[in-house]
Amino acid sequence: MSLFNEKLKEITLKEVLLLIIILFLIQYFLNQLNIVHIDSIWIYIFLIFYFIFKLRGEISAAKGDIGEVFKFSTLKVIFIVVILNIFFSYGMLYFSKFILDIFPHFNLFKSPAVLTGSLFATILISPISEEFIFRGVFLNRLKLIVPTTFAVLISSLFFASLHSYGAIFAAFVFAVCVAILYLKTENIFVVIFAHFLNNLIAETIMILDSNNILFTNVLAMGTMSILAVASFIILLISIIQQFKNLNSNDI
Repeated sequence: MSLFNEKLKEITLKEVLLLIIILFLIQYFLNQLNIVHIDSIWIYIFLIFYFIFKLRGEISAAKGDIGEVFKFSTLKVIFIVVILNIFFSYGMLYFSKFILDIFPHFNLFKSPAVLTGSLFATILISPISEEFIFRGVFLNRLKLIVPTTFAVLISSLFFASLHSYGAIFAAFVFAVCVAILYLKTENIFVVIFAHFLNNLIAETIMILDSNNILFTNVLAMGTMSILAVASFIILLISIIQQFKNLNSNDI
Protein backbone atom coordinates (compact mmCIF):
# COMPACT_ATOMS: atom_id res chain seq x y z
CA MET A 1 0.00 0.00 0.00
CA SER A 2 1.45 3.34 -1.07
CA LEU A 3 1.87 5.78 1.81
CA PHE A 4 1.83 8.62 -0.72
CA ASN A 5 -1.53 7.48 -2.07
CA GLU A 6 -2.95 7.06 1.43
CA LYS A 7 -1.91 10.63 2.26
CA LEU A 8 -3.47 11.83 -1.00
CA LYS A 9 -6.78 10.23 -0.02
CA GLU A 10 -6.87 12.40 3.11
CA ILE A 11 -7.20 15.63 1.08
CA THR A 12 -10.87 16.60 1.19
CA LEU A 13 -13.04 17.52 -1.75
CA LYS A 14 -14.33 20.56 0.13
CA GLU A 15 -10.93 22.17 0.59
CA VAL A 16 -9.93 21.60 -3.05
CA LEU A 17 -13.22 22.99 -4.41
CA LEU A 18 -12.96 25.99 -2.11
CA LEU A 19 -9.40 26.66 -3.26
CA ILE A 20 -10.39 26.37 -6.94
CA ILE A 21 -13.30 28.78 -6.46
CA ILE A 22 -11.09 31.31 -4.64
CA LEU A 23 -8.42 31.10 -7.36
CA PHE A 24 -10.92 31.62 -10.16
CA LEU A 25 -12.49 34.57 -8.32
CA ILE A 26 -9.05 36.15 -7.90
CA GLN A 27 -8.31 35.57 -11.58
CA TYR A 28 -11.68 37.05 -12.61
CA PHE A 29 -11.39 40.23 -10.54
CA LEU A 30 -7.74 40.87 -11.39
CA ASN A 31 -8.50 40.49 -15.10
CA GLN A 32 -11.70 42.54 -14.93
CA LEU A 33 -10.00 45.37 -13.07
CA ASN A 34 -7.04 45.24 -15.50
CA ILE A 35 -4.64 45.04 -12.58
CA VAL A 36 -2.80 42.11 -14.11
CA HIS A 37 -3.81 39.45 -16.63
CA ILE A 38 -3.68 35.93 -15.21
CA ASP A 39 -4.04 32.92 -17.50
CA SER A 40 -5.79 29.86 -16.13
CA ILE A 41 -2.58 27.88 -16.43
CA TRP A 42 -1.31 29.73 -13.35
CA ILE A 43 -4.26 28.34 -11.40
CA TYR A 44 -3.20 24.85 -12.39
CA ILE A 45 0.39 25.58 -11.39
CA PHE A 46 -0.75 26.94 -8.01
CA LEU A 47 -2.81 23.79 -7.45
CA ILE A 48 0.23 21.62 -8.19
CA PHE A 49 2.23 23.49 -5.54
CA TYR A 50 -0.72 23.09 -3.16
CA PHE A 51 -0.60 19.30 -3.59
CA ILE A 52 3.19 19.31 -3.19
CA PHE A 53 2.77 21.22 0.09
CA LYS A 54 0.02 18.91 1.37
CA LEU A 55 1.99 15.77 0.46
CA ARG A 56 5.45 17.06 1.39
CA GLY A 57 5.91 14.46 4.13
CA GLU A 58 5.67 11.51 1.72
CA ILE A 59 8.30 12.45 -0.88
CA SER A 60 10.27 9.24 -0.31
CA ALA A 61 7.12 7.17 -0.86
CA ALA A 62 6.44 9.16 -4.04
CA LYS A 63 9.84 8.15 -5.41
CA GLY A 64 8.87 4.51 -5.03
CA ASP A 65 5.55 5.10 -6.80
CA ILE A 66 7.31 6.85 -9.67
CA GLY A 67 9.65 3.88 -10.02
CA GLU A 68 6.61 1.59 -10.35
CA VAL A 69 5.46 3.57 -13.40
CA PHE A 70 8.45 2.46 -15.46
CA LYS A 71 8.12 -1.26 -14.85
CA PHE A 72 7.48 -3.15 -18.11
CA SER A 73 4.10 -4.53 -16.99
CA THR A 74 2.87 -1.05 -16.03
CA LEU A 75 4.20 0.62 -19.17
CA LYS A 76 2.55 -2.04 -21.34
CA VAL A 77 -0.88 -1.30 -19.86
CA ILE A 78 -0.34 2.46 -20.10
CA PHE A 79 0.63 2.28 -23.79
CA ILE A 80 -2.35 0.08 -24.64
CA VAL A 81 -4.79 2.45 -22.90
CA VAL A 82 -3.21 5.53 -24.49
CA ILE A 83 -2.99 4.21 -28.07
CA LEU A 84 -6.57 2.92 -28.04
CA ASN A 85 -7.80 6.26 -26.71
CA ILE A 86 -5.81 8.19 -29.32
CA PHE A 87 -7.45 6.25 -32.15
CA PHE A 88 -10.88 6.59 -30.56
CA SER A 89 -10.46 10.33 -30.02
CA TYR A 90 -9.76 10.83 -33.73
CA GLY A 91 -12.91 8.92 -34.54
CA MET A 92 -14.85 11.28 -32.29
CA LEU A 93 -13.19 14.29 -33.93
CA TYR A 94 -14.32 13.02 -37.34
CA PHE A 95 -17.84 12.54 -36.00
CA SER A 96 -17.94 16.00 -34.40
CA LYS A 97 -16.68 17.57 -37.63
CA PHE A 98 -19.49 15.81 -39.50
CA ILE A 99 -22.06 17.11 -36.99
CA LEU A 100 -20.66 20.66 -37.13
CA ASP A 101 -20.85 20.64 -40.93
CA ILE A 102 -24.58 19.91 -40.60
CA PHE A 103 -25.24 22.08 -37.53
CA PRO A 104 -22.60 24.84 -37.52
CA HIS A 105 -24.27 26.62 -34.58
CA PHE A 106 -23.09 23.76 -32.34
CA ASN A 107 -19.66 25.35 -32.66
CA LEU A 108 -20.74 27.66 -29.87
CA PHE A 109 -19.46 24.98 -27.52
CA LYS A 110 -15.98 26.06 -26.55
CA SER A 111 -13.45 24.92 -24.02
CA PRO A 112 -13.80 26.88 -20.79
CA ALA A 113 -11.08 29.21 -19.58
CA VAL A 114 -9.55 26.47 -17.45
CA LEU A 115 -8.03 24.92 -20.58
CA THR A 116 -5.09 26.34 -22.47
CA GLY A 117 -3.69 25.96 -25.96
CA SER A 118 -0.13 26.16 -24.69
CA LEU A 119 1.93 23.11 -25.61
CA PHE A 120 3.74 23.10 -22.26
CA ALA A 121 0.48 23.40 -20.35
CA THR A 122 -1.30 20.71 -22.35
CA ILE A 123 1.49 18.15 -22.15
CA LEU A 124 2.86 18.71 -18.64
CA ILE A 125 0.84 21.02 -16.40
CA SER A 126 -2.65 19.73 -17.21
CA PRO A 127 -1.87 16.02 -16.69
CA ILE A 128 -0.32 16.65 -13.28
CA SER A 129 -2.94 19.03 -11.92
CA GLU A 130 -5.97 17.28 -13.45
CA GLU A 131 -4.96 13.83 -12.21
CA PHE A 132 -4.40 15.08 -8.67
CA ILE A 133 -7.77 16.86 -8.77
CA PHE A 134 -10.02 14.38 -10.60
CA ARG A 135 -8.52 11.03 -9.66
CA GLY A 136 -6.55 11.89 -6.52
CA VAL A 137 -9.29 13.92 -4.81
CA PHE A 138 -12.64 13.75 -6.65
CA LEU A 139 -12.59 10.00 -7.29
CA ASN A 140 -11.27 9.07 -3.86
CA ARG A 141 -13.77 11.29 -2.05
CA LEU A 142 -16.75 10.27 -4.18
CA LYS A 143 -15.95 6.62 -3.40
CA LEU A 144 -16.77 7.37 0.25
CA ILE A 145 -20.35 8.44 -0.51
CA VAL A 146 -21.37 6.52 -3.66
CA PRO A 147 -20.50 3.09 -5.13
CA THR A 148 -17.10 3.02 -6.85
CA THR A 149 -18.60 2.60 -10.34
CA PHE A 150 -20.64 5.78 -9.88
CA ALA A 151 -17.60 7.57 -8.46
CA VAL A 152 -15.68 6.69 -11.63
CA LEU A 153 -18.51 7.89 -13.88
CA ILE A 154 -19.19 11.12 -11.99
CA SER A 155 -15.53 12.15 -11.72
CA SER A 156 -15.09 11.31 -15.41
CA LEU A 157 -18.07 13.50 -16.34
CA PHE A 158 -16.55 16.42 -14.43
CA PHE A 159 -13.26 15.87 -16.26
CA ALA A 160 -14.96 15.62 -19.66
CA SER A 161 -16.90 18.85 -19.05
CA LEU A 162 -13.61 20.79 -19.24
CA HIS A 163 -13.17 19.79 -22.88
CA SER A 164 -14.60 21.23 -26.06
CA TYR A 165 -17.67 19.87 -27.87
CA GLY A 166 -15.75 17.56 -30.19
CA ALA A 167 -13.63 16.06 -27.43
CA ILE A 168 -16.13 15.59 -24.59
CA PHE A 169 -17.05 11.94 -25.20
CA ALA A 170 -13.47 10.89 -25.98
CA ALA A 171 -12.30 12.70 -22.81
CA PHE A 172 -14.98 10.89 -20.81
CA VAL A 173 -13.86 7.46 -22.08
CA PHE A 174 -10.22 8.33 -21.39
CA ALA A 175 -11.13 9.51 -17.89
CA VAL A 176 -12.96 6.25 -17.16
CA CYS A 177 -9.91 4.28 -18.36
CA VAL A 178 -7.41 6.18 -16.22
CA ALA A 179 -9.77 6.10 -13.23
CA ILE A 180 -9.87 2.30 -13.45
CA LEU A 181 -6.09 2.25 -13.95
CA TYR A 182 -5.68 4.38 -10.82
CA LEU A 183 -7.94 2.11 -8.77
CA LYS A 184 -6.01 -0.96 -9.91
CA THR A 185 -2.55 0.47 -9.24
CA GLU A 186 -3.27 2.82 -6.30
CA ASN A 187 -0.56 4.99 -7.88
CA ILE A 188 -1.35 8.54 -9.01
CA PHE A 189 1.90 8.75 -10.98
CA VAL A 190 0.79 5.91 -13.27
CA VAL A 191 -2.22 7.92 -14.47
CA ILE A 192 -0.24 11.16 -14.60
CA PHE A 193 2.21 9.45 -16.96
CA ALA A 194 -0.66 7.96 -19.02
CA HIS A 195 -2.25 11.41 -19.30
CA PHE A 196 1.10 12.99 -20.17
CA LEU A 197 1.78 10.36 -22.85
CA ASN A 198 -1.72 10.73 -24.30
CA ASN A 199 -1.39 14.50 -24.65
CA LEU A 200 2.18 14.26 -25.93
CA ILE A 201 1.22 11.84 -28.72
CA ALA A 202 -1.89 13.84 -29.63
CA GLU A 203 0.02 17.12 -29.80
CA THR A 204 2.89 15.51 -31.74
CA ILE A 205 0.48 14.12 -34.34
CA MET A 206 -1.11 17.56 -34.75
CA ILE A 207 2.31 19.18 -35.24
CA LEU A 208 3.52 16.53 -37.71
CA ASP A 209 0.23 16.62 -39.63
CA SER A 210 0.82 20.21 -40.78
CA ASN A 211 -0.96 19.52 -44.10
CA ASN A 212 -4.04 18.26 -42.23
CA ILE A 213 -3.87 14.92 -44.07
CA LEU A 214 -5.74 13.09 -41.31
CA PHE A 215 -8.76 15.32 -41.96
CA THR A 216 -8.55 15.72 -45.75
CA ASN A 217 -7.16 12.46 -47.17
CA VAL A 218 -9.90 9.86 -47.72
CA LEU A 219 -7.60 6.86 -47.20
CA ALA A 220 -6.14 8.29 -43.98
CA MET A 221 -9.59 9.18 -42.64
CA GLY A 222 -10.94 5.75 -43.54
CA THR A 223 -8.05 3.96 -41.84
CA MET A 224 -8.30 6.08 -38.70
CA SER A 225 -12.07 5.58 -38.61
CA ILE A 226 -11.70 1.78 -38.72
CA LEU A 227 -9.06 1.93 -35.98
CA ALA A 228 -11.34 4.22 -33.97
CA VAL A 229 -14.26 1.78 -34.13
CA ALA A 230 -12.02 -1.18 -33.26
CA SER A 231 -10.45 0.76 -30.37
CA PHE A 232 -13.85 1.75 -29.00
CA ILE A 233 -15.07 -1.86 -29.05
CA ILE A 234 -11.94 -3.03 -27.22
CA LEU A 235 -12.20 -0.21 -24.68
CA LEU A 236 -15.93 -0.78 -24.13
CA ILE A 237 -15.48 -4.52 -23.51
CA SER A 238 -12.60 -3.83 -21.14
CA ILE A 239 -14.51 -1.10 -19.25
CA ILE A 240 -17.59 -3.31 -18.83
CA GLN A 241 -15.40 -6.12 -17.48
CA GLN A 242 -13.63 -3.78 -15.08
CA PHE A 243 -16.97 -2.38 -13.88
CA LYS A 244 -18.04 -5.93 -13.07
CA ASN A 245 -14.86 -6.25 -11.03
CA LEU A 246 -15.62 -2.96 -9.30
CA ASN A 247 -19.07 -4.20 -8.34
CA SER A 248 -17.50 -7.40 -7.06
CA ASN A 249 -14.97 -5.37 -5.01
CA ASP A 250 -12.11 -6.99 -6.92
CA ILE A 251 -10.26 -3.70 -7.34
